[in-house]
Amino acid sequence: MYRKMLDMHAHTDNSFDGRHSTMFMCENAVNKGLRGVAFTDHVEIDYFKEKDFGRTAAQSFFEIGKARSAFRGKLIVCAGIELGQPTYDTKTAEELISSRSYDFIIGSIHNLRNMEDFWFLKYEQYDIDGIYRLLREYFDEELLLAQWAGFDTLAHLTYPLRYICGEHNIPVDISVYAEQIDAILETVAKNGKALEINTSGLRQNIHATMPDEEIVRRFKELGGEYITIGSDAHLAEHLGAGINKGMEIAKRCGFRSVTLFQKREPTQIPIE
Repeated sequence: MYRKMLDMHAHTDNSFDGRHSTMFMCENAVNKGLRGVAFTDHVEIDYFKEKDFGRTAAQSFFEIGKARSAFRGKLIVCAGIELGQPTYDTKTAEELISSRSYDFIIGSIHNLRNMEDFWFLKYEQYDIDGIYRLLREYFDEELLLAQWAGFDTLAHLTYPLRYICGEHNIPVDISVYAEQIDAILETVAKNGKALEINTSGLRQNIHATMPDEEIVRRFKELGGEYITIGSDAHLAEHLGAGINKGMEIAKRCGFRSVTLFQKREPTQIPIE
């Protein structure tokens, strides 16, 4: 086990798909030997008003503040948020970010414009060319997100593969998108942002981190400096899951540190 393990992507019951309270998640983090955790409850910007994400964002921030006080000296507790699709309404996203003193902003794309989350798509309705078009459009959106750069880490870059390959067993040659992915990674690196190694895939049918080791290594080759690692836990039992593996991957790819964000500022924590 590595020392000073950080889980920089975790959800509480203030996320629509979370199950456990912030306090309970903190208790589990301490019991599992984590040094720090970032609570990054969902705010899907394209559904911000429709699903009242302003209210849940406020509640999440309040409860993180209470947990930080309760666990001071035992656990680093970071006030974060996972912004889904911020480029679909940058005004709302930027207003939300500036409304509170967040430590850490995750940028994500969970769905294409005017479509459902990749989780819910009916893949049997697509032929293989349709699947490849979906992914091409997805990586186009990821590049726009990287160019916007209002986040601290770019989350689960290969998110759709969790469902396309993992849940529906549709084979995809990801090398087809090498040029697009390079453009995303170069932009993230140039803007001084982090790339997330999301370990949730290790406990799901895709059986790989998102992105995988090859893409993490490519990020390093293209000048990437910052890496965050997150379990994407929605249950207390998954908190910290795969963080050791994520640190191992980061180290093999040439990174000597993982990144902790506090008050939106990166601190490099040695992998040891």
